[in-house]
Amino acid sequence: MAENRSQCSSRRNDNTKTIASQTPQPTPREQGMAGSLPYPCLPRPREDCIGIVCDYSDISTLDHVIANAAIKGKSQVYRNCIGLSRSIGHSQEPFFLTKYLKTKMKATGPITVADYMREVLTNPVTGYYMHRDVIGDKGDFITSPEVGQLFGEMVAIWLFSEWQKVGSPNPLQLVELGPGRGSLSEDLLRVFAKFGAANLVSLHLVELSPHLGRLQAQRLCGDTTKENEPNSVENHYRSGTSLHGTPVFWYHRLQDVPQYFSCVVANEFFDALPVHKFQKTEAGWREILIDIDPNDENKFKYVISRGETLASRLFIKKTECRNHLEVSPESAVIIQHIVDRLEEDGGIALLADYGHNGTNTDTFRAFKRHQLWDPLAEPGTADLTADVDFSCLKDAAGDRVVTFGPVSQREFLINMGIEVRLEMLLKSCKPELKDRLVTGYHLMVDKEKMGDRFKFFALFPSVLKEHLKKFPVAGFHNA
Repeated sequence: MAENRSQCSSRRNDNTKTIASQTPQPTPREQGMAGSLPYPCLPRPREDCIGIVCDYSDISTLDHVIANAAIKGKSQVYRNCIGLSRSIGHSQEPFFLTKYLKTKMKATGPITVADYMREVLTNPVTGYYMHRDVIGDKGDFITSPEVGQLFGEMVAIWLFSEWQKVGSPNPLQLVELGPGRGSLSEDLLRVFAKFGAANLVSLHLVELSPHLGRLQAQRLCGDTTKENEPNSVENHYRSGTSLHGTPVFWYHRLQDVPQYFSCVVANEFFDALPVHKFQKTEAGWREILIDIDPNDENKFKYVISRGETLASRLFIKKTECRNHLEVSPESAVIIQHIVDRLEEDGGIALLADYGHNGTNTDTFRAFKRHQLWDPLAEPGTADLTADVDFSCLKDAAGDRVVTFGPVSQREFLINMGIEVRLEMLLKSCKPELKDRLVTGYHLMVDKEKMGDRFKFFALFPSVLKEHLKKFPVAGFHNA
């Protein structure tokens, strides 16, 4: 091992060549909204994102293996590291994570963007999501469920309607991946209770962040939640009862959720999963990596592999025609877990995220205090994200499911009757709430805001293919 590290260090010093002198600086928002919170927007094309050419042809790891390890094996690690993270303190977190990443790079060489994202966002000690509230006006970004109740109500109505179309299987599990503050789940439970189904459902939340998990518990269950001991034989780590009397459970991974008919929901979940970045060169596809900046060892910069990496050989199709590419193998793994569940136990899935259908290129970016931020600056203090490639999700799902979409958020919400619901609320709400409802509606639906940027994507088990022709799926009229 010592010999390998020595060789790695030698390659770093002797076999590098500068082709772009500086890491790209954060770009200002290209669009803004007066009187309301900003929303995620695409950065300008970043053609100068490659810093140094390196001879690391073997440093990429097989992400389909890493992804399984990440979602199967970290639960105990998270429990063990909570105390350490509290002792470090938030003010020291950027320094701690920067030091950790530098040590890793000095030992093994540049790391993939996927590895960088994974460490920055979910490192159990100082990961961005792990120990703070990052959503809302005091955080770094906002999601549609936080804007107002209209979004959650439309999603809930869609789930209830599609569940009824397939015969209202009982018991029904509502499963949310990455529930944030719990706002969407709260809306789902309220709507199902309004339709008299509160006693037919249970809520199952897949959440890695200890802090966000506590926020969800307080919002959904008040003081009724119970924490399981680390050595508990139960698959869930927390349980409680909602204000509507619905059982609620928390898990670290989707595979631990009981195997019954499930309505799976994921809003702005896949955009935070790690991506590999690739650049097409005259010599072929090369992977973009992250290394220590030789001009300032407290900073990082993008570099490009001199030769192919395992990831570039595995994850790029021969028919690919783009010059820059982002691939998320971990997203594919999770989609396959969802498909397994739908096929074996029955269910439906609805995903909402900003993304594209195999057309976008360089979308990796960061947000801090609702502004674009350099993804390599002060790791752990800003949200890292990349557009979801829905074409990759379709490929990963295969022919075991029937998919619908992606369609724009605007199209989905209007098809589901958001305008009618808005009119009803405006007639009955207090005057001081009307402006907030209208502003939230326009933020979610207007084309220049979230309306076109965000997409909806649905999955049904293939056994329902003929059934869905007789009873078309709501919200996807033109899909």
